[in-house]
Amino acid sequence: MRKYINSKVLISSVFLSTILVTACKDSFLEVPPTGQLANAQLTSKAGIEGSLIGAYSMLNGRGVRLASSANWVFGSILGGEANKGTNSGDYTAINPIQRFETPPTNTEINDTWRVKYEGIQRCNTTLASLAKAGSDVTADDKKRISGEARFLRGHYYFELKKLYNNVPYIDETMDYGTGIEKVTNATDVWPKIEADLKYAMDNLPETQAAAGRANKWAAAAYLGKAYLFQKKYTEAKAMFDQVIANGKTANGKKYGLVTKYAQIFNAENDNNEESVFAIQSAANTGSVNNANSDDDLNYPYNTGSSGPGNCCGFFQPSFELANSFRTDANGLPLLDGSYNSAANALKTDFGIQSSAAFTPDAGNLDPRLDHSVGRRGIPYLDWQDHPGFDWIRDQSYAGPYSPKKYIYYKSQEGTLTDGSSWTRGYAAMNKPLIRFADVLLMAAECEIEVGSLETARNYVNLVRARAANPASWVTKNGAPAAKYVIGTYTAAWTDKAVARTAVRFERKLELSGEGHRFFDLVRWGIAESTINAYLSYEGAKLITALGSAKFTANKNEYLPIPQTQIDIQGKDILKQNPGY
Repeated sequence: MRKYINSKVLISSVFLSTILVTACKDSFLEVPPTGQLANAQLTSKAGIEGSLIGAYSMLNGRGVRLASSANWVFGSILGGEANKGTNSGDYTAINPIQRFETPPTNTEINDTWRVKYEGIQRCNTTLASLAKAGSDVTADDKKRISGEARFLRGHYYFELKKLYNNVPYIDETMDYGTGIEKVTNATDVWPKIEADLKYAMDNLPETQAAAGRANKWAAAAYLGKAYLFQKKYTEAKAMFDQVIANGKTANGKKYGLVTKYAQIFNAENDNNEESVFAIQSAANTGSVNNANSDDDLNYPYNTGSSGPGNCCGFFQPSFELANSFRTDANGLPLLDGSYNSAANALKTDFGIQSSAAFTPDAGNLDPRLDHSVGRRGIPYLDWQDHPGFDWIRDQSYAGPYSPKKYIYYKSQEGTLTDGSSWTRGYAAMNKPLIRFADVLLMAAECEIEVGSLETARNYVNLVRARAANPASWVTKNGAPAAKYVIGTYTAAWTDKAVARTAVRFERKLELSGEGHRFFDLVRWGIAESTINAYLSYEGAKLITALGSAKFTANKNEYLPIPQTQIDIQGKDILKQNPGY
């Protein structure tokens, strides 16, 4: 760097010698470019750690809402758990997506692709810098950092695989001019994902100095998930067995279920014993992108100071999802699908003004309903009873419900929220990508497929027993806010098909709104029948949003390859997915 000497005495005394030196040498003209980092900075420990943190930062999409790994549109809305919400004229790029009419030119499809590959590039940059690391980077540093970078790279490719199926694989050895522009999307990336996650599991420590970093057990859980998606049930079971028996969080807590279901979604309880890996969020850091920025639209509409966010009415839970929480006399779900029948469907205030009288449903319900779905007459966290119509932008377009998971409490406003931008809705709660209940239910799937049905029943019952804890139920005036009736499966499971149905439905109830449902339906091979049944039922109520919408098999399981990317790379490099 050029140094400036302000002393007049020194300037006069060195002037002559400066002339003599510069007459023979012009190196003083070589000034490093501003706004750039030298290789020595990039390959120092601080530089490499900074690069790695940059790779983590892309998990929430960095302001590109649909690109967040939480997948509230691509996992939950496409899975039938929610509708876009708001009205037909707001964020219109989502309209064709929820109807399974997404064109390859849709901007959100391209932005999501771009953000995932930005995350991958940051992982690759970290690994490339690590190969040239300075002397201040120890062997243990290299092992840990490479494990984290490969874990994250495995995650981003997993995301791309779920979303687009056929994607190009780029690692740290490739760059422009060395073949990166010629990589096609004709090669299956599953083996690469497995390799990254296996490396991460073998090289990451059990605990980390920062709770939000990936550790050995997060990698093991993710590897098990990768096996499960490929129907490698024996290999997946082996991973989940280890995670259940020995796994712990990055901050050293033995994996387990938190006592109260609502505490999973409370910022005051982040990085708890159930958190296997989560998008970390923080408020009041100087950038709202460090908060839960992908959910800034997903609050009840027009609440004023009486509710959270005061905008914008997106991500409204579906009729079909709410009905799914109906239980029988034993507190078990209606696995025969009769929850959508006229006799069992949840009573709603659809079309009823907030000023008109309304009495909430009086039938048997799973208590997780009122932690997951905001509905009229039921306390909305610590804000007030949900008023119904007045908090919904357009009931005829998106139904009567509001999202309730990942909503901040009134008592947290200003401390665990960031109001420095256009909305009060930037909150500090983490977004779990894998939590322990998810692991138990994935393990239950594996146990069924390998023939251990009773072990699967035990795992499901652990999840249901937590939901059955009366201390965790929503209350009103000191009593349960609704008729909560929930039980465990007491009869032995002897039929694989019945057990499979029970586990799949439990995932729907336990993980609703968390971005898993659509990908589950696709990997189970039941997307066409399940989604078209949902579209038929929901579309009859929400005609403008979903009327005549249809899922097309062998096409809509995946998004189109963005046309922008095909145009950049060339159609001989990137091939479009079938049906588009």
